[in-house]
Amino acid sequence: MKDAALAAGLPVLQPARLRDPEWPERLAAFGADVAVVVAFGQILPKAVLDAPARGSINIHASLLPRYRGAAPIQWAIIRGETETGITTFQMDAGMDTGDVLLMRSTPIGPEETAGDLFARLAPLGADVILDTLARLDSITPRPQDHAAATPAPRLRKLDGAVDWSQRKGDIVNLVRGCNPWPGATTPTPAGTLTLWRARAITATPAPVGTLVPHEQTLAIAAGDGLVLPVDVQPENRKAMRWSEWLRGARLQAGDRIGVT
Repeated sequence: MKDAALAAGLPVLQPARLRDPEWPERLAAFGADVAVVVAFGQILPKAVLDAPARGSINIHASLLPRYRGAAPIQWAIIRGETETGITTFQMDAGMDTGDVLLMRSTPIGPEETAGDLFARLAPLGADVILDTLARLDSITPRPQDHAAATPAPRLRKLDGAVDWSQRKGDIVNLVRGCNPWPGATTPTPAGTLTLWRARAITATPAPVGTLVPHEQTLAIAAGDGLVLPVDVQPENRKAMRWSEWLRGARLQAGDRIGVT
């Protein structure tokens, strides 16, 4: 965005803190009709939000009021949602609490990762904000149902820790939602392993974390079946196929994963 603006001869401001008192006045001096805010990473004070004549509009990657916060794409996948979308809303002093302008939904693919979904939602978000701005005079803002709100806080590394006692589908969703960051991780006898892609398999439960034979390979016992890793990454090494890692780790059926 900065490169495109500079190439077009447009001014670019990069404030370290929009809470500094001079910024509302500097922004108001542009005489803008509206501000568009995308993944800015700071809580904007009311004076900044109100600097444009018609306030500030945010593009958010969820169907508000669900998944308010910094990581809506990741948490929607981790929580097993099958639908998400883009919402544009009039910003207020709260965290993603303002009145909704437009909303467009899209299904979440059963194997789609957070990175996959982010790449697909980006152009959809561009379409929705252009539509919002074009129709701004005719849109009636709609208050959110705050009682139906769910949080989507910024992910931490520890959010990717796999608990093998969970249901197999929940573990696979965690793997998908933590790809590309922070990665779903588990301790193994051969060191910490990051799971990038995995599949859920219906099978008779075994002690959680146990390596169980499955179709010429080994799967990992979860709380209600098996999880078959597909792509993994050992510490300080490149990503590889699960079968390749198993050969190098020299593990066998009955060994335990996820036990420190």
